[in-house]
Amino acid sequence: MNPKMKILRKKAMALPKTPGVYIMKNSKGEIIYIGKAKALKNRVSQYFGSQNNHPVKVRKMVENVDDFDVILTDSEFECLVLECSLIKQHSPKYNILLKDDKGYSYIKITKGEYPSVSFTYRQDDDNAEYLGPYLSSFSAKQSIDAAKKIFFLPQCSKVFPRDISRKNRPCLNYHINQCMGVCSGRVSKEEYLEAFNGAVDFLKGGGKDVIEKLTEQMEEASANLEFEKAAKIRDRINAVKRLKQKQKVYSNVIEQQDVFAFAKDNKNVCLMVLRFKDSRLYDSSDYILENDGTEPETLRREAVLRYYQSGRVDVPKRITLDGEVEDRELLEQYLTSLRGKKCEITVPQRSEQLAIVKLCHENAAERLAQYSGKVGRDIQALEELGSILGLNKTPEYIESYDISHTAGSDTVGGMVVFKDGRPYKKGYRKFIVKGFTNDDCASMSEVLTRRFNEYEKAKDAPEGFGILPDLILLDGGEGQVNAVKSVLGDFGLDIPLFGMVKDSKHRTRAIAFDGGEIEINSNKRVFSLVTSIQDEVHRYAISFHHKKHSKRSLSSRFTEIDGIGEQKAKALIKHFKTVAAVKNASVEQLKEVKGISEKNAQKIYEYFNSEN
Repeated sequence: MNPKMKILRKKAMALPKTPGVYIMKNSKGEIIYIGKAKALKNRVSQYFGSQNNHPVKVRKMVENVDDFDVILTDSEFECLVLECSLIKQHSPKYNILLKDDKGYSYIKITKGEYPSVSFTYRQDDDNAEYLGPYLSSFSAKQSIDAAKKIFFLPQCSKVFPRDISRKNRPCLNYHINQCMGVCSGRVSKEEYLEAFNGAVDFLKGGGKDVIEKLTEQMEEASANLEFEKAAKIRDRINAVKRLKQKQKVYSNVIEQQDVFAFAKDNKNVCLMVLRFKDSRLYDSSDYILENDGTEPETLRREAVLRYYQSGRVDVPKRITLDGEVEDRELLEQYLTSLRGKKCEITVPQRSEQLAIVKLCHENAAERLAQYSGKVGRDIQALEELGSILGLNKTPEYIESYDISHTAGSDTVGGMVVFKDGRPYKKGYRKFIVKGFTNDDCASMSEVLTRRFNEYEKAKDAPEGFGILPDLILLDGGEGQVNAVKSVLGDFGLDIPLFGMVKDSKHRTRAIAFDGGEIEINSNKRVFSLVTSIQDEVHRYAISFHHKKHSKRSLSSRFTEIDGIGEQKAKALIKHFKTVAAVKNASVEQLKEVKGISEKNAQKIYEYFNSEN
């Protein structure tokens, strides 16, 4: 608790209820947070009241506040402009800052016998030529890739002329007509330089100029009866045209727009921005932020402001978001002032624009997955599952339970764990049900009671029962959910709990809770994830049941032998594993089993080897 909390609250309560900007400072006088308020008294006093409802970031910030200043303004719009200006000047620790450390991009053109083109973030004094700077590394890389494919230049890491040899076998790119095969020694230096110079012209002048120039060269070669050369140039012209056709047009209506989407797990958030111009995707940027509990509406507002605040990117005609944003009208007004023309913010609900938002979100999930070592589609599935179930956070650690028995005998429970959307077999556990063996709901209650008893013993352990799940999924409907809900209440645990319901063909149909069912068939990712969880927990529980049931069958066969009871039968099974092994064992080998006397061994041997 901040020792100055009462003093700061008293100061906040004396503020006027007018628009303004507040500036939080630490004990060293450093600015740690800047915000704006429609009514300063109401907004600032909230920081120094109860901390229970604040996100983690706000609680951390308040802990470090030693004092604050305010600047009054005449309107909310002036507030927003001043807030943006001050944040840009001071870069406070607790404000969202989109740090882009990549800087400008360049296309590097080397000199030498076999020159090459490559991508770089800086200019070195190495006698090379540089094209740029480019604001977008995405555009620079795409241009290089296109130039190499059009002019069939090598895309590998080989160095020429060092790696040229008649013995070399060209790579796959040569065989699919995307490389001229310089490494094989079948291409002259003159042919390579001609293609290379064409690629440089393409990078400098663009597709239209190149097509005109290549057309002239093709006609000249044809006039000189150099038909083979003319055919190669024709192929390059066709390649340029195919490339232009492949640039996917996403919208015939919105010529210029930026699309923002977020993907998050419990540690980080990834912001992805896709930029469209002339109805085509031409640039992308991504930023990894700490998931500090900031509300999505606030996060979108902060992200949009910081993105255009740098001045490195132009404000487009339309900004499309993946959800509602705080201060939407005010934000539109501010962005319109930056652009000098009308700028609108939209949150699409259907049609092509919604498909573009989904594309942006998929890219954000994939980038976050790369950053955290996960799989993009798994992150998306978990996010969507959390959204459908109304969870406060993404369910990264899921426990699932199933009961298996045969007419009430050999009843067992299986617990499987899915971590980051994938089976986590270190967390799997088995339970032999000791109580209500023919009552699935009571058996489920017993299993979960034992599981959380183990949690009480192993609290905060990094593995196994010491971890509390983000979500519990039971193989069953409302009855199982209600049985386990009372168990969670007894332990004082607030863990989201749902059931997984199957249809008449034993296929996953819906998710059950204590008030009904939630259909999931319409969401492909969630349906696939829940189905895989339900199938896995069923497989795990039933395989354990079959194993236990088969052991009991073996045990009952051995107890038919005079002098062999349950304990000795179990000892035989443990030692020999199979009936065949016991049948083939000698008396001496049978005596090696713990608890088996010579007389017992003789009886067992005679049982399996007697002529009768």
